[in-house]
Amino acid sequence: MSENVGITISNHFLLNQQLTHGATGSFTRLLQAMVLACKIIQRDVGKAGLVDVLGRVGVTNVQGEEVQKLDELANTTVKRRLSASGEVCALVSEEEADIIEIPRQYPQGNYIVHFDPLDGSSNIAANVSIGTIFSIYRRLSPSEGESTMKDALQPGARQVGAGYIIYGSSCVLVFSTGQGVNGFTLDPSIGEFLLSHPNIKTPAKGKIYSVNEGNYSFWDEGTRGYIDWVKHGHSEHGINYTSRYIGSLVADFHRNLLYGGIFLYPADFKDPLKPKGKLRLMCEANPLAYIIEQAGGLATTGTERILDVEPNYIHQRVPLIIGSPEDVMIYQDFVQGKRTYRRA
Repeated sequence: MSENVGITISNHFLLNQQLTHGATGSFTRLLQAMVLACKIIQRDVGKAGLVDVLGRVGVTNVQGEEVQKLDELANTTVKRRLSASGEVCALVSEEEADIIEIPRQYPQGNYIVHFDPLDGSSNIAANVSIGTIFSIYRRLSPSEGESTMKDALQPGARQVGAGYIIYGSSCVLVFSTGQGVNGFTLDPSIGEFLLSHPNIKTPAKGKIYSVNEGNYSFWDEGTRGYIDWVKHGHSEHGINYTSRYIGSLVADFHRNLLYGGIFLYPADFKDPLKPKGKLRLMCEANPLAYIIEQAGGLATTGTERILDVEPNYIHQRVPLIIGSPEDVMIYQDFVQGKRTYRRA
């Protein structure tokens, strides 16, 4: 029997995270608040077909996307739990246009959290795995003052913690605080997350590529060349790649983290004047990049390390290519013109 069986997420926080973040307990209380929020969201997701939490609210969020009822429930849950922890000075949600101030009745903490409350929510009605993504930074402004936009706009390399939760066949929480990556699975019989995936390391090279090939004609030449090579260049690279694309970022990322492979959401040129990526730098790309690097992988825009991107605004979007290091490096070679592929 594994020596890790029975280690709860609370014990793991107390035994390991205080070594990194000091002995005040503030960081542990913040993480415990996030865990509680995710348990509540898992409960609501599990009732999606039984109670009135499916469907659209009738409004759009700052991204121009229709808000689902579960999006709103998840967003409210995370805000309430993190605010009540007393450990945050501000929050930034993918669902809201501006920085969220902490209600006056709660103490001001020293952390700021970016989060996507329910990634993949367009798949809810189809019962596809969805998730919550979060990213934690220490505030830069003095603790006795109000938080500033400078606190919110820090590059990903300054994260002090990041994680995601998948609500699927099981509820799994994966996180890192800069000392490797660990995964915990919720045991519903006791209401606790138990350590199930200790010290996750992603394979150096995988056999899975994950991309929406419907956008093929709108990609740059290097990206099209890479996908052609993955699909047809078997004699050259000696690997038969398999296409796996769920369309739920956390689900696609989690599978490739464990099995190896590459996830791509490159910039597209549907609007020739505005080539851009789709994914949000602060609440999606940065936290997943932090996790993949801690697990031995890489994350890039194609030309720049994700964690080095200097954010200009809280809802900035970027291309994201992330996964096993050898696969990501080969993709970069194609984008930079060091490699090419032409189908016969």
